[in-house]
Amino acid sequence: MSYSLVRPLLFALPPEAAHAVTLGALDLLHRLRLDRLAFGSRVDAPVEAMGLTFPNRVGLAAGLDKNGDHVESLAALGFGFLELGTVTPAPQPGNPKPRLFRLAASRALVNRMGFNSKGLGHLRARLEAARRRCPVGVNIGRNKDTPDERAVDDYLQGLRAVHDLADYVAVNVSSPNTPGLRGMQASDVLNHLLGALAAERKQLAAGGRAVPLVLKVAPDLDEGQIRAIADAVAAHGINGVIATNTTVSREGVERERLAGETGGLSGAPLAARAREVLASFRDALPDSVTLIASGGLMNPEQALARRRAGADLVQLYTGLIYRGPGLVGACARALVHD
Repeated sequence: MSYSLVRPLLFALPPEAAHAVTLGALDLLHRLRLDRLAFGSRVDAPVEAMGLTFPNRVGLAAGLDKNGDHVESLAALGFGFLELGTVTPAPQPGNPKPRLFRLAASRALVNRMGFNSKGLGHLRARLEAARRRCPVGVNIGRNKDTPDERAVDDYLQGLRAVHDLADYVAVNVSSPNTPGLRGMQASDVLNHLLGALAAERKQLAAGGRAVPLVLKVAPDLDEGQIRAIADAVAAHGINGVIATNTTVSREGVERERLAGETGGLSGAPLAARAREVLASFRDALPDSVTLIASGGLMNPEQALARRRAGADLVQLYTGLIYRGPGLVGACARALVHD
């Protein structure tokens, strides 16, 4: 069935309910072994990055499967990698509902989920049980009630918990929905955090494998902030940067009825800024640092534009809501020969 026929039914539901229904339907198709019939075969065009082999360049961004409950069914959509989370050390409910809003005319979402999470223990158990068809990264964050002076401890706890199971670990200091989180992108705070994580990774790797570390950044950065973050990434041996998270800007959506809702904006209005930030990080970072493009990727042409702006890999989320699962293969095919 074409997604264009299903989408009006999903959009008749509140966004968070539609999210749950969609994931439940994907799980059912997977259990019935109908997912390949529904979505076709994965585009296999392997690439190497961060010491890992990715079946193709197109991944799932963090936020869609926060707790690792749908790894197998999401992989069946043809992704080259999945990123789970953001996961927090202790379970927490996130912000009160409603906390997810569609700006349909702009092909955008506003979310203020607030790191709703079942916690590290749950995600770890789900990862141990899952059969993987592609690399799986884990995006880690801090609990809302953790004091700023102890925030680094939350990230260290996250790294320890998933080091032996995650193919890479993404460090989220850029969500606008946890008080004080974006302040961790400031140079002194970020250097302290990345230094602590790099030292902890070295200790954990004493037995063998050192998990790649990736930093996820905001789009709401000026050139000076980008340079300072890039310097910290290079100084501490961080393997990659995800550019970008959601934005607090409402440029281009001012006339939308729900544009005034608090939270991070994703989707088409973010595309231009996310590409600019990506290109700035490519200029500021050594070629050895992997760049993962995220934010506003709504079609194969945009995926190709991010690749040409310096991305090694790309991630989808809001584009899936508006275009459906066929977007995965379309983007992967566009990137095969680039």
